[in-house]
Amino acid sequence: MPEVLTVRQATGLITSLPSRLEPEEEVKLKELLGHCPELDRVAGCVRSFATMMREKKGQDLETWPASAEATEMQPVRSFARGLRQDFDAVTAGLTLEWSSGRVEGNVCRIKVLKRAGYGRAGFELLRRRILDAP
Repeated sequence: MPEVLTVRQATGLITSLPSRLEPEEEVKLKELLGHCPELDRVAGCVRSFATMMREKKGQDLETWPASAEATEMQPVRSFARGLRQDFDAVTAGLTLEWSSGRVEGNVCRIKVLKRAGYGRAGFELLRRRILDAP
């Protein structure tokens, strides 16, 4: 009897780089995708989007939403529609080398400091904690 995969295991197999899969994982993935043709199409969409992100190929984004919306999986279709709402920004994010990751990290750190002193400290203490923090 074949091993039953959990949702997390199946997701891990689909989202992993094919070059990083062990031979037994490749077999499991082929079996999984062989049982469900729709999941095979979704896996193709996921992999092509991951490749665009990893290799900064924003120019390939034009055709991707149409293939994603052709699947029957509602979450994938919804994600594709969301991308179309701000298509230029998504294309720029998948093409350009600049990132706002460091800024977002600092914003998150400041929010944590603010929440830690909620109701107990004023702006001056928050200011000191932000400026003195590493």
